[in-house]
Amino acid sequence: MRTGMVYDKRFLEHDTGPSHPERAARLEAIVERLHRDRLWEQLIHLPVRPADPEWVLAVHDQAYVERIRMACERGARFVDVADSAICPSSYEVALLAVGGTLCAVDAVMGGTVDTAFCAVRPPGHHAERDASMGFCLLNNVAIAAEYLQHRHGLRRIAIVDFDVHHGNGTQHIFEQCPEVLFISMHEHPTFLYPGSGFAWEQGRERGSGHTLNLPVEPGAGDDVFQALMELRVVPAINAFEPQFILLSAGFDASEHDPLAHLCLSVRGYEKLTQRLMQLAHRHCDGNLVSCLEGGYDLRALAECAAAHVACLMSDPGEDSLMSLKAGL
Repeated sequence: MRTGMVYDKRFLEHDTGPSHPERAARLEAIVERLHRDRLWEQLIHLPVRPADPEWVLAVHDQAYVERIRMACERGARFVDVADSAICPSSYEVALLAVGGTLCAVDAVMGGTVDTAFCAVRPPGHHAERDASMGFCLLNNVAIAAEYLQHRHGLRRIAIVDFDVHHGNGTQHIFEQCPEVLFISMHEHPTFLYPGSGFAWEQGRERGSGHTLNLPVEPGAGDDVFQALMELRVVPAINAFEPQFILLSAGFDASEHDPLAHLCLSVRGYEKLTQRLMQLAHRHCDGNLVSCLEGGYDLRALAECAAAHVACLMSDPGEDSLMSLKAGL
């Protein structure tokens, strides 16, 4: 598989402060591990340029985007909430993160690569239309979904979010949209931030039934996630028949992560990725872009992300595809 890589040293300029868990060292650890595993040189490194503001405004309210820009200009240390830390360059870096994600989408749609991994920051899945939450400024994956619909003319986009925290921002943006299927596997909101993502949250109005929240209890590991994948995720995606799959790839459900209470292993992440790759091949010619969200233990993040990338680079295999089709 030809796999694109989105990374730029400018992502490191988003300075969240010395004790913030969402820090530049996260990307440095991933890049170092990709070099160590000799994956870096096998990836197709994609150009990164800032997003055109029109695509950002397709998702986010103009007043909110202006609030971020002005907060950065005046040297504020956070926007909206204390954990959404910023520095003077954060707005420009956020535009670059969105732009890199859109470059990955263009590369997949244009046939330059088959899949892509976007090692970007700041992350995005907590960012709502008009508010920052949970380290996130602009919702990279949500903007990519809008871009796929309006720039590339696709009608059905599936977003699968396996970050340990519920993707409240992505849900908020698309909960009334029947053209986007949003699936989130996360620790139960009773026990973990942001307190949303209950199973009964299934979308609203025209989007009713197009949100699938799959909360799990603390201590859940590989077996629980594999069961959810087979019993809930695979049937939902098969029924929806997406033309493109976007992943909000958080690696903070790892058994070593300090901010949550789940127990996914590296092998667990590999199996999730392989299954999602099979679904992409079944429904949308393999079109899949993965975008980094959380993951805060540097060693575990690097190991899990590298395993994820290795899976993106691998052919799912005819046997796996035949098994998937047999289960339809």
